[in-house]
Amino acid sequence: MSARLKGRVRAAARAAEEVAAWARTQPDVRGVALVGSHARGRARLGSDVDLVVLTDAPEARAADTTWFTGRVPRSRLIRAQAWGPLLERRFRLASGLHVEVGLVAPSWAAVPLDDGTRRVLAGGCRVLEDPDGLLVAVVEAAAARPAAGGQPEAG
Repeated sequence: MSARLKGRVRAAARAAEEVAAWARTQPDVRGVALVGSHARGRARLGSDVDLVVLTDAPEARAADTTWFTGRVPRSRLIRAQAWGPLLERRFRLASGLHVEVGLVAPSWAAVPLDDGTRRVLAGGCRVLEDPDGLLVAVVEAAAARPAAGGQPEAG
């Protein structure tokens, strides 16, 4: 692994931990998960950091993003988009690293899983904060449920 990639991986871990630390102080936040290539340990230099935040107030958190920009110095919001019930907020850090935060209601993690949730979890998931056990339960459900065609999903 190159020194530059090691630096990116460290920066990604710091950003994820900042969000998890913030979440621990917020009563409306029910869980935080790192998903995608960083969760699988397969990040590349151009990989972004993908986080899912389960919150009772996704619209309010999406409307005011100072909870992120205030904790991660010199970060700025570069994209806001909705993917069904998930409200994406993409931030660019001073290093150039992108952090994509998906804000979604806890119902996103309801079992049985919808196909979108299953795809996100199958692409790699590491639970960072889960006071109610919602994310652990949904990760277990995703691993246990076979994909279409009867084959177990990749985790």
